[in-house]
Amino acid sequence: MPEVNKVAIRFKDGRVLKGRTHDFMPGKPLFHLHTDESPQAIDIRMEDLKAVFFVKDFEGRPEYSEVKIFPEKIPTSKGRKIAVLFTDGELLTGFTLAYDPKRPGFFMLPSDEMSNNDRMYIVASAVKDVGFGRRADQLISEVMPS
Repeated sequence: MPEVNKVAIRFKDGRVLKGRTHDFMPGKPLFHLHTDESPQAIDIRMEDLKAVFFVKDFEGRPEYSEVKIFPEKIPTSKGRKIAVLFTDGELLTGFTLAYDPKRPGFFMLPSDEMSNNDRMYIVASAVKDVGFGRRADQLISEVMPS
């Protein structure tokens, strides 16, 4: 039985859909989303997306603002620290084990342990800039000056 994941998907045009998927596969051109609003699964084309957020719950905490800086002690099991700047100006920070600029996307874990996201799949075509290590810190300070 395939695993069912709770996801919030963000489209490049700004739309957001929430639902469940059992057939998301990185590198595949599409997957299916089951929402509470529709009895039919919706075909989701990866090329239309900015990111797929694998969430703890659909409500989240709208009043909470995620911390973009990295904790002082980073477990190496989380991977390399990364900052991702999207073409729409949004900045995400976290950790990745498998970034490859030649691939259509990559997974990352959020840097904020209080995040509602368990992990995120970032669609490379929606990304403007990526920074690792010190470059991640530099990108954060460029986008979010003190």
